[in-house]
Amino acid sequence: MLLGKQAPGFKTEAYLRGQIKEIELSDYRGKWVTMFFYPGCFTFVCPTELAMLAEAYGEFTKIGAEVLSVSCDSVYSSKAWHEEELSKMVTGGIPFPMLADQGGEIGKAYDVYDAAVGQNVRGRFIIDPDGVVKAVEVLPPEVGRNIEEILRQIQAFQHVKKTGEQTPAGWFPGAQALAPSIDLAGKVWSTWKPPK
Repeated sequence: MLLGKQAPGFKTEAYLRGQIKEIELSDYRGKWVTMFFYPGCFTFVCPTELAMLAEAYGEFTKIGAEVLSVSCDSVYSSKAWHEEELSKMVTGGIPFPMLADQGGEIGKAYDVYDAAVGQNVRGRFIIDPDGVVKAVEVLPPEVGRNIEEILRQIQAFQHVKKTGEQTPAGWFPGAQALAPSIDLAGKVWSTWKPPK
């Protein structure tokens, strides 16, 4: 499991805003990164996820985070899919790189490659500015992810890193966090209530 370990590095081509770019994970050192693996172009749930990510992209950049989407499709398939479908779902199209993981090498490194079908499953990783994997989520192809939850988790990790506090269930920016201490052990009930 990669949780708490250095994120595996890679170099690959990506489709981004009408161009093919070379992308390395190390290019993003010093930023929060969401690695967003999806099964493929011209599928059913994937366009909804990428469209929602694109709509929220400004919120990611506002908190110093970047998005890297990854599938086993070529950059040419990503271009065709972007022009045919994604650009019609999101004004301005997809603003983050669509990485080509042909052969599934990146997916294998992150343990989300399904060799039986030759695709990556829905894997999502949050990587901190030091390159450490802070969160992992893996879902089957038929269930889409909640983009707001990804943003919330990044903000929670940022709060923890800045303050040393811990964020309880349902925490959101501005809500009460917990400062671990001997006095708080067994007494969380006295200071924290579930959000309504």
